Amino acid sequence: MPKIKTNRGAAKRFSKTGSGRYKRARAFHNHILTKKDSKRKRRLCEGTLVAEQDEAMVRRLIPYR
Repeated sequence: MPKIKTNRGAAKRFSKTGSGRYKRARAFHNHILTKKDSKRKRRLCEGTLVAEQDEAMVRRLIPYR
């Protein structure tokens, strides 16, 4: 069976945790930050996990991680 190419954009955006889930960054923390309060910006700065419903798609994009 042929090898599958890794989606390089996805490989830069997602990383695997020790338990096998995938980490991602939160959106909306790049610009137009003046109208967002400090609590919201602080929360957006933290990473989070990919939803369970989307994990199969991420696994297909980065098969060897």
